[in-house]
Parts: sequence; C-alpha cells; structure tokens
Amino acid sequence: MTTHPSIEQHPDLAEMRSRFERATSTPRGQAIETLGLLTGLYLAASPWIAGFSGLTALAVCNLITGIAYALCMGGFGSAYERTHAMAWAACAIGAWTIISPWVVAGNVDTTRTVVNNVIVGAVALVLGLAMAAAAGRSGGGARGRGARGGGTPGPVREP
Repeated sequence: MTTHPSIEQHPDLAEMRSRFERATSTPRGQAIETLGLLTGLYLAASPWIAGFSGLTALAVCNLITGIAYALCMGGFGSAYERTHAMAWAACAIGAWTIISPWVVAGNVDTTRTVVNNVIVGAVALVLGLAMAAAAGRSGGGARGRGARGGGTPGPVREP
C-alpha cells in the first residue's frame, strides 16, 4: 500500500499561498484592505452620520451590511489564501448597498439615503473588484505563466 503526501505539501498549493501573500503584502493590497475596512465601518454608521437613522429598516440594513463588508474586507491581510473568495461577497454587498434604498421595505428612498447608498455602494463594489483582481495580478498559476510567455517552452522549430 502506498502513502501519498498530504495536500498541504502539494507544490501548486504552496505557490498559490505565496501568490496570495504577495498580493496582500504590497502597499496597493494593504491600501485596498484599509479602504475596504473604512468603507464597511462608514456604511455601518452611515444612518447616524448622514442623518437617516429614523428610517429604521434601511438603518438596520446598512448596519448589518456594513459590518459584513468590514469583516469580508478586513480578513484579507491575515488569511488571504482562505478568504479571497469573500472579495466576491464584498462585491455583492456593494451592489446590494446601491439598490437597497429601493428594495428595503418602507418608503426609505429619500435623496439623502439614495445618494449615501449609491456612493458608498459604488466604492464598496470597486474595492471588492480590486481585491478580487489583486490575486490574479500578483503573478502566478499556470494561467499566468502561460499568458506571460513563461512556463514550459514550446517546441523549437529548426530552419
């Protein structure tokens, strides 16, 4: 009976971890994470900052989505290889934030709520997309090597 090494020792997994670590260790990755955390905290507090806390359905919605967004974007620095898929959840939260004044129950689509949520939702969506794209740009994987001309060379043609 043969024994196989654990998946933790697989070279592709080690390469993926180092690629994700490179993505978040750059100043750009750290800036995206910090801005995402601040965006989530503002979204959670925005009903009281922008002055629509009396519209309780939207206030609670913004509080919950803001906390969720901050948790999604704030977890990247320490464990990006396990949480990079949450960048897409952060994008969904950003999109929800944009449409929530019209979707949440009650008449909450005032100018103040719409402007606040559209701006914060657009920022959240862009930051989520930037974080999702960070891993792809940081280098590697079989797709990345082949697209850049690296990796295994093709056949050499003799003249």
